[in-house]
Amino acid sequence: MTEPEQKKQQPAGIKAWDAADRPREKMIALGASRLSPAELLAVLVGSGSRGETAVELMQRILSDCNGSLNTLGKMTLAQLRKYKGMGTAKALIVLAACELGRRRSLSFMEERPRVNNSKDIYNYFLPRMRDLPTEECHVLLLNNQLRVLRSAAIASGGITGTIVDVRVALREAITAGATAIALCHNHPSGVPKPSKADDDLTRRMKRAAEAVDIKFIDHIVLADGSYYSYADEQGL
Repeated sequence: MTEPEQKKQQPAGIKAWDAADRPREKMIALGASRLSPAELLAVLVGSGSRGETAVELMQRILSDCNGSLNTLGKMTLAQLRKYKGMGTAKALIVLAACELGRRRSLSFMEERPRVNNSKDIYNYFLPRMRDLPTEECHVLLLNNQLRVLRSAAIASGGITGTIVDVRVALREAITAGATAIALCHNHPSGVPKPSKADDDLTRRMKRAAEAVDIKFIDHIVLADGSYYSYADEQGL
């Protein structure tokens, strides 16, 4: 095969596409909401590699993530760099975009939302803890009206567990002037079923909080997309 024939058979780049199908032109004409995730990411990374457009590159990566932007956001720099056409600069752009999305979801929360039920606690912690690779435990500090004062990480550990000192949670509560608290810890496995250690922590936290006249309203075991509430399932 001659060189001109080889060039002729190479896939055309985005510049060869119809203007209405090019991600940047499509975004200008129709707005960002009309673009697919792969097209939006292609706008950010700018270019693909020889024989593959930026859109095709991002479609390939998203396909490995089962189309989930959440899964994409959990990828590491090293994992992204393994893809042909995805160098350090492009990988950093993708990770930065995912982090901005996470922070944007946090910014929409009320300054001091009120906790009415377990779902409110779950919704508060989900964007903060959903992508953590290891287990962590956080305490939610509340005032008399059950409005959020702040939250604090009180323990971190491995993939399968972490050791929580209830005194650390109470110290945070007393320092913040909280009159009610809730615990939340994540299961990186994605399964929210509590363990015997979780049961023991819940009992210890309840006893310790009551001893200093602080209301312990719930303990949430958080997984990505689901959760377990001790208040709902066992009562506190």
